[in-house]
Amino acid sequence: MTDLSAPTRVRDLLAVGAVVALVANLLVSATYSELPAFPLFAGVTLGALGVAEAVGGTLLRRRIRGEPGTRPVHPLVAARAVVVAKASALAGAIMTGVWAGFLGYVLPRSADISAAAADTVAVSIGLVCALVLVGGALWLEYCCRAPSGPEDPDDPDDPDAEPRLPASG
Repeated sequence: MTDLSAPTRVRDLLAVGAVVALVANLLVSATYSELPAFPLFAGVTLGALGVAEAVGGTLLRRRIRGEPGTRPVHPLVAARAVVVAKASALAGAIMTGVWAGFLGYVLPRSADISAAAADTVAVSIGLVCALVLVGGALWLEYCCRAPSGPEDPDDPDDPDAEPRLPASG
């Protein structure tokens, strides 16, 4: 089970994307002649979600930091946003792998096969949009971090730490 309090690791997303890309490439290699043409903007929804998460993350970050003119954030709202961000990052990594696997098959054939040339454009758009989703999700997760405070309230190097009287023996 994944620790939801730990930040999403990019290397984990890269590993998922690489495995999915390999599987997708093998499946496309076996079935490409039977697949319909890809719609040009098939992956745009992923990009739109990524942009929405990035914008939402920026707004949420301002509220978490307590900037003037913003309402405080209920902790459950931030926790739910983190769950959405983690799920979106994983979904984006999976779709990045799918699009990369397709691109690995159609790109070398795009000079010889007109269908592959058309699919290369659609798959490239999908790949970019999936990467936007991963980026937006990672940004949203980052924005949900609590503002850092002093690690040790008795830290002598912290100018905001309250002075403490020494214990008498």
